[in-house]
Amino acid sequence: MADTKREIERKYEATDDTRLPDLTRAAGVDRAVPRGRTELDAVYWDTHDLRLAADSLTLRRRTGGADEGWHAKFPVAVGVRDEIHEPLSDAVPPPLAALLRSRVRHAELVPVVRLLSSRDVHHLLAADGTLLAEVSVDAVLAERLAGEGSGATAAWTEIEVELADDGDPAILDAVEKRLRKAGIRSAESSSKLARALAETNLNRDDTGTPKPTPYTAGDHVLAYVRKQIATIVRLDPAVRRDLPDSVHKMRVATRRLRSTFKTHRRILDREVTDPIGAELKWLAAELGLDRDQEVLEERLGSRVEALPATLTLGPVRGRLRVWSAARRTGSRRRIIDVLDGKRYLDLLDALDALSADPPLRPAAGRAPGKVLSKAVLKDDKKLARRMSHALEQPPGPGRDTAMHEARKAAKRARYAGEAARPALGKPAKRFAKRVKAVQSVLGDHQDSVVAREALRMLAIQSHAAGETAFTWGLLYGQEEAAAETRERELPGVWARAGAPGLRADLKR
Repeated sequence: MADTKREIERKYEATDDTRLPDLTRAAGVDRAVPRGRTELDAVYWDTHDLRLAADSLTLRRRTGGADEGWHAKFPVAVGVRDEIHEPLSDAVPPPLAALLRSRVRHAELVPVVRLLSSRDVHHLLAADGTLLAEVSVDAVLAERLAGEGSGATAAWTEIEVELADDGDPAILDAVEKRLRKAGIRSAESSSKLARALAETNLNRDDTGTPKPTPYTAGDHVLAYVRKQIATIVRLDPAVRRDLPDSVHKMRVATRRLRSTFKTHRRILDREVTDPIGAELKWLAAELGLDRDQEVLEERLGSRVEALPATLTLGPVRGRLRVWSAARRTGSRRRIIDVLDGKRYLDLLDALDALSADPPLRPAAGRAPGKVLSKAVLKDDKKLARRMSHALEQPPGPGRDTAMHEARKAAKRARYAGEAARPALGKPAKRFAKRVKAVQSVLGDHQDSVVAREALRMLAIQSHAAGETAFTWGLLYGQEEAAAETRERELPGVWARAGAPGLRADLKR
């Protein structure tokens, strides 16, 4: 298992004659202890077209220092990255290659930049000796190793302040205050690699080409589509690392994308998008195996924990754990197999191709107002039909099914409103917000339907094992009551979401 560290640091410009100020005057710092100089030799790897650098990812092989080996870094926020470490080896370690697969695909990883750093290290300590932060002054020599600009070099000096593990970020603010008073300013580049690429003119425009303002209906739809594609690719490593909520977020992105293809068939040619949509449906289903079970476990577990001991009869918690483990066996491995499979990589390639050469139809070139509002209102009409059908059904399985179908229509209408918001403004925002409220009620109702079936199976298993099924029956009744509550709430929530004024605003 690879070691993971949350790296929180700030970088500052320096020159060869820059001297650190007295950092013991920073709030909370008692001592600044010199730790000597370390020589670091780091080779950064990327594809020939610098796909990792384009997404602010780094992959390096470094010798020297206490943590020599392979490191992959993933941005979390400004100045915050997750660093994943693997032992030193000649080739890229397979675990790191897997984390980068959604970006690299079938391309080759090659050495692109070598950085030689002479690092002068100081530790900032609290009065009790606790390490607060590490401050280093790095003299860096960068060399391009391959591709255009091969052999070009650049040199600079920078100051790096890295927060200690579990340290208080306020220390970084205090240190920065002292550095600024000494005339030391923040670095323009977010990383050494970014600076090396910029200063050796490696076909990289660090000034940033401004994104064109969406003008046509097609511009707006493509902006939303590309955002979802980028989200899927970005979340791939997080899903592989089993980070919280990553599977759910990736699944939502696939659904948003597929829904957008359906909503905007007048803009994007369905002969191209329908096959991709089918593959997105497959991916969402694979991701859902683990996510749906997780949601169900949380729901049933909270129900059990809320019961008083007098009503928890039999080995209820143990039975629930065994049932959950049996249903989740292999689900984690299956997700990784899906992400490593050819079908998934082919889907990513197809999404890239669509983004690069979108199959636009004539309506894509029109002004966004009427085209997008018409698409949103069309999805809204479909939702209205399904809601009317659901509300007309008597209680029972027929109503449950009808409400589930209405829920799917509510999601699609909501996503249509979200995609149209940059063009239509507040009316689309209000529409999406109110439809989301409908979706929430319908979603909780469907969760209750699924929970009742699970409770019925648990009761059957308990009875077959000679255990009392009383508690499972009690929980089943609670879920029935929850579903009835949602059914009573639904007409009022739908009435608010279906306010005529919202539709009028969208038509303007």
